[in-house]
Amino acid sequence: MPTQDLILLAMDASPTLDLMVKAFNASEFEVAIVHDQAGLDKSVQQSTPALMIVGEFFNGEDGFSVSTGILERFPTMPIILYAEKDTPGLAQHVIKTGISGYLHPPLKMEDIVNEVRRTLTRARKLGDWLRREVRRTTASLEQKAQISEAERGKLEAIISNIQDGVLVLDESHRILMANKTVYEIFSLNGSPILGRYLKDVIPNADLSALIDRARNGALKYHEINFDDGRVYNAQYTPLPRIGSAVTMQDISYLKEIDRLKNDFIHTVSHDLRSPLTSVLGYMELIERVGPLNESQHEFLGRLRAGVHHMTSLVNELLDLGRLESGFDTRRETVDLKNVLEYSLNVFDNQIKKKNLQMTCEFSENLKPLRANPIRIRQMIDNLVGNAIKYTPDGGAVKLNLSMQEGQIVFRVTDSGPGIPPDEQNRVFEKFFRASNRPNDVEGSGLGLAIVKSIVESHQGRVWVESKVGVGSTFIVLLPMHE
Repeated sequence: MPTQDLILLAMDASPTLDLMVKAFNASEFEVAIVHDQAGLDKSVQQSTPALMIVGEFFNGEDGFSVSTGILERFPTMPIILYAEKDTPGLAQHVIKTGISGYLHPPLKMEDIVNEVRRTLTRARKLGDWLRREVRRTTASLEQKAQISEAERGKLEAIISNIQDGVLVLDESHRILMANKTVYEIFSLNGSPILGRYLKDVIPNADLSALIDRARNGALKYHEINFDDGRVYNAQYTPLPRIGSAVTMQDISYLKEIDRLKNDFIHTVSHDLRSPLTSVLGYMELIERVGPLNESQHEFLGRLRAGVHHMTSLVNELLDLGRLESGFDTRRETVDLKNVLEYSLNVFDNQIKKKNLQMTCEFSENLKPLRANPIRIRQMIDNLVGNAIKYTPDGGAVKLNLSMQEGQIVFRVTDSGPGIPPDEQNRVFEKFFRASNRPNDVEGSGLGLAIVKSIVESHQGRVWVESKVGVGSTFIVLLPMHE
């Protein structure tokens, strides 16, 4: 009787967990459940599960962080994330984390079992299990000559039939091994590449960038793009006493799913604009056709606030769609100091109302920037507005504009609640809100996504440095010349 594959469930108690247990008990899988980190560590070490399903939130921890910790210790472990909702950006975050797939409601027993079977089959085809075998059977490729011809022939035959692209490099980045998928990905047409330098035989800019980025250690996520629309997720893994291994997985279909989601959001947002305008128009007319009592005035005010909030959300979605589509081509000379001072005048009432200590620092050598003035104003308004919004009454906000090696550096520092470390890499995702944000702070969750798109459209970079309970600093680098 064949050994059953063990499925390890790292999830909090819920009806969904009960459904999964029932589904696996009725199939060919063996199932084990853990409810805390200690139990998870022990089970992974002792039982070696074939696949794990991790809840989006597990024992008070973020499911992505739990999965990252497992993948750091067991890079080949297939993991499926269970999320309560299929939110925008979820698929992309799953890819970046290195998770094999995800599930979300509504779910049926056959849906769960089919996804697990698909993930296990794909993991085996892609060679996740083989990489464990390679590390176990070959302590070093430098000792390859000591391996028997039969063993080496068997190993190379298996690698050559993996659907993942597999490249093994020595410490000087000469190619030691490449399977046929690599030849197909880069259209090498059977050219002799073994023993040659990678940059000489595969002059791909994205692959070269991966090697440059990986100088300090392993990389789990790096995109390699091709002109025909193909996108591969490349992973770089150092191999002690050998060199390194690069594996490439085709994620073109996931990119297409993300694009379709964005197109859908943009289309819906565009179609909502006209009816919202009509609603606002008729609301204005209601007060003109006759007197309203006090309750009617109150209800109309709440309705107007809701429509304005929805209109603002639609406009932000449309702005984001235009930015991501690359339509932001307007450029003229912009003085950032003037734009920042104008923005502060707009927020003056909010600053006084919250009694904030506002500090501004400007370098004397500031130079004008070639940029879209409307987008730059939008970026500054979002960052400054967020700092004011999240800083408690009597707190401090510090703004700094300076020059650094031909780049303008804009820093916005607040004394707000800060951002949890495991959430800082997600703050620029659409609709993401930090778990510790104050309940009285409203927002659409699109402001920082718009900031990131504006900065990237100007060939700049933006990131956040934050400590919980201390505050956050958002840093923007904009090159003087695109």
